[in-house]
Amino acid sequence: MALEHITVLDLTHMLSGPYGTMLLADLGARTIKVEPPGTGEGTRRLLEHDPDYARDGMGAYYLTLNRNKQSVCVDLKSPAGKAVFMDLVRHADVVFDNFSVGVPARLGIAHADLAQVNPRIITCSVTGFGETGPETQRPAFDQVVQAMGGGMSITGTPESGPTRSGIPIGDLGGGIFGAIGVLAALAERERSGVGQHVDVSMLDAQISLLNYMATMHLLSGHVPGGIGNGHFVHVPYNSYPTADGHVIVACIGDPFFERFVEFIDLPALRDPAYRKQPVRFAAKAQIDALIADAFRQHGTAHWLERLRAARIPCGPVNNFAQALADSQVQARDMVVPVQLKTGETVRMPGNPVKLSNARASTYTCPPALGEDTDAVLTQLLGYPHDKLAALKSAGVVA
Repeated sequence: MALEHITVLDLTHMLSGPYGTMLLADLGARTIKVEPPGTGEGTRRLLEHDPDYARDGMGAYYLTLNRNKQSVCVDLKSPAGKAVFMDLVRHADVVFDNFSVGVPARLGIAHADLAQVNPRIITCSVTGFGETGPETQRPAFDQVVQAMGGGMSITGTPESGPTRSGIPIGDLGGGIFGAIGVLAALAERERSGVGQHVDVSMLDAQISLLNYMATMHLLSGHVPGGIGNGHFVHVPYNSYPTADGHVIVACIGDPFFERFVEFIDLPALRDPAYRKQPVRFAAKAQIDALIADAFRQHGTAHWLERLRAARIPCGPVNNFAQALADSQVQARDMVVPVQLKTGETVRMPGNPVKLSNARASTYTCPPALGEDTDAVLTQLLGYPHDKLAALKSAGVVA
């Protein structure tokens, strides 16, 4: 595995941080969750007793985000626990957290502290608003940064008002960019030999994802509103109701529109003026209405077969069951089995990064709280059993 030579100390909790470290673990990094004794990190409790969304005392959050990881319980608030953690840092490559700004410094585990014992250490902090600027101390969760980042304002329609993404892209975006930052710092360390700190703001991530749409605004001064499933530029590019569902058609550019006109054979769309994008965009509502009326006459499968035969970009609007059962998704190992300690197997999304030199991915059961404390402290750190017993007796590790 690409990252099997890398050791990550995972101090994360909830979603953004655990998702980032899950991505690194899926790529082979030895990822050791460092959790407080007693309770562990927050997602251990989420849905743990839900009959639908939990197995073996673990809810869907914890099951998914913590596969391929180990768990060590250390009390970072005690001097002895901090000393244990520093020993772990000496053997680690990355320390990843999503604490509030200032918490690592108060615990004495900020990058400057850790670099004293391991100059090669890379630290990554994913926070709501980053570690610089006037608003670093604001609390933030997924929907807060979705709203502040502008994306909600163009999701939905003018009639429905702003709508958050159904996928928690505020949290997940922070985790993705955190993992990217860690990989960049690891690559740079190959040249310099020293580590550095990665500062990722969830709000920054949302602004980055605005991409060309932000540039359009900055060029023109125009403030876009809700666009639903349509597009800023292209027509037809929307979801259209069929007799039994919805189909996406994405005609990008004039040549695809000409092909679509031949496919659907609606006389009104053969107006020569429609061959140019500005005219089509001005008539977007009328064109979408014509297509919707036509598509309602038959089911989704009928239209998909014909659209694909005509080489027009299209797709069904799948629900979760349909998306996860898709033959292409299945063939790409994007639904994978994870065997629990009970012997039961649960399925969850796989790893989207396919590396040609990597062996086939396997997924291990998320760890019980402190499951690997003994193994990590004795094998990785070389602690003798009497020292480990004394630390346990004092409540420093568990």
